[in-house]
Formats: sequence, structure tokens, C-alpha cells
Amino acid sequence: MTDVPTRREIGGAVLRVVQDDITTLDVDAVVNAANEHLSHGGGVAAALARAGGDEVQRESDAWVEARGPVRPGTAAVTTAGRMPARMIVHVVGPRHHPDQDNAALLERAVRAALDAADDAGASSVALPAISAGIFGYPPPAATAVIARTCAAWLAEDDHVVDDVLLVGFDAATTDLFSDALGHVP
Repeated sequence: MTDVPTRREIGGAVLRVVQDDITTLDVDAVVNAANEHLSHGGGVAAALARAGGDEVQRESDAWVEARGPVRPGTAAVTTAGRMPARMIVHVVGPRHHPDQDNAALLERAVRAALDAADDAGASSVALPAISAGIFGYPPPAATAVIARTCAAWLAEDDHVVDDVLLVGFDAATTDLFSDALGHVP
């Protein structure tokens, strides 16, 4: 793609697109596209658990044992272990179903992640393409909802978070995030 934005300033904060391995980013919080039980067996969740070490799964198990499964629209915050990030914010994105309002569910997950990171004092947050992997959400639609929701959230009130990264692991996802950022009002 040509002439696609990779950065936008919104209300004193920056929303930007990067292609990188989310496990290596030096940010305060990385967002995990998790399942309800925080069993980090595949996709982004498995990569974060491997990079962070055993304490990520141990703390995730303790969180679920103390509070129950992570419900849609809520977030769990755990250590990032050995990763450069300080914390992982786990959210459950929607499993894509044609007969439900997937966009509203994904928006709730993104807002829950940003709210939790903000409440924990994070100034920088990295988000992957939540639900666009094994949960089957079409990547173009998922990246559009995520970019739009992050922009709207940053435009509201003051936040501790002032740097949000939309992270594509590969060029295709990065291009989708860039295209989505280009369509954010």
C-alpha cells in the first residue's frame, strides 16, 4: 500500500501502526487476545506466555481462580514476566458469528483493554489484531474496529495512556491497520 498513515495525533496522544513482534516491544502494557480461562495455548496468547515465562501462566491461573473466567467487556492484568513490557492486559474478543453484533463485542474488548491499562498507570499500550486469528473475525473488519475504537477512546477525556500501538505481526495485518487508521475520522 502506498500513502497510508502509520501515525495520527489524537487529543495529545499518538495512535500509530507498527509491524513487529508484540513480545519484544518496550511498552508499559501489551494486550493479549485471550480466552475466558486465560489458558495461553495458541496464537498471540501462547507467544506472550512463552516470551514472558512461566509466571505469566501462573499469575493468569491465579487470577481466574480468584475471580472466575474473564468475561467479555472486562480485562485481567498480569505480569509480563521476562518481556520488556511491564504488564499484560488480557481481554476476550468475540468469536466471529454472522448472527451477532461482532463489532460491538470487539469494541467492548478494546475499551476494556485500554481502560485497564490506563487504570494500571500505563502510558504506552500495544494491541494486536484481537479476534482476527483463531476466533475467526475477518482481519479487515477487526482491524477497522480496533483502530476506530482506539481513536475514539483517545479523543475522550484525559488518559494516562498517550501512546497506542496497533501491532501487525506480518505485513498484511500491518497494512490492514494502516488502511484502517486512514479511515479514522
